[in-house]
Amino acid sequence: MTIGNTERKLINFLHQEIELTNADIAVALRHREFDNGPLPMLLWQYGLVDLDQLEQILDWLDNHRQ
Repeated sequence: MTIGNTERKLINFLHQEIELTNADIAVALRHREFDNGPLPMLLWQYGLVDLDQLEQILDWLDNHRQ
């Protein structure tokens, strides 16, 4: 699986602002291979972010779409 520029920036945001660990992000990325869902929704679905954090992530995505 290749990671695009926007997704790389999103992962950086998840580390720095949301303070997720590499393991947290890896769980969501691993599940995305099977569920094919958007990363923010998978993070929420698996309890890795709460609703406030999900809103922050979605706002970030809205502001950083290419």
